[in-house]
Amino acid sequence: MDKKVCEKISLIYLIVSVICAVFGAVYEKFSHGVYSYSMIYAFLFPLIGGALVWSIIGKAEKLKMPGGAVRNLYHSGIASFTVGSIFNGIIEIYGTESVFVYVYMITGIVLFVSSIIIFLIDFIRCYEQ
Repeated sequence: MDKKVCEKISLIYLIVSVICAVFGAVYEKFSHGVYSYSMIYAFLFPLIGGALVWSIIGKAEKLKMPGGAVRNLYHSGIASFTVGSIFNGIIEIYGTESVFVYVYMITGIVLFVSSIIIFLIDFIRCYEQ
């Protein structure tokens, strides 16, 4: 396991979480008293799904580093959840609805689940040999 890579990824996700939290706070400051829980809690996707998960992966001794395809699918899934949550917050604060909110969430689920399935298949193959 390359601990340095996991620490770097975790730090990047932590920075993204802070940026999302600040963005949400500033956006709601200028939204004339209207708020959205989707906007408030958008920072949790990169914090829990990113920083926390990659910290745990970095600390696991027997876990091998996920391959590039798995990492890209996983990062894309977390990004889709985060952007979808911010987009949903903007739509809610504006006072309207959009079908695209569901597109972000469905895309995030597909990417996230795909990365987990591929990682588990690689994990099982590694220990069968």
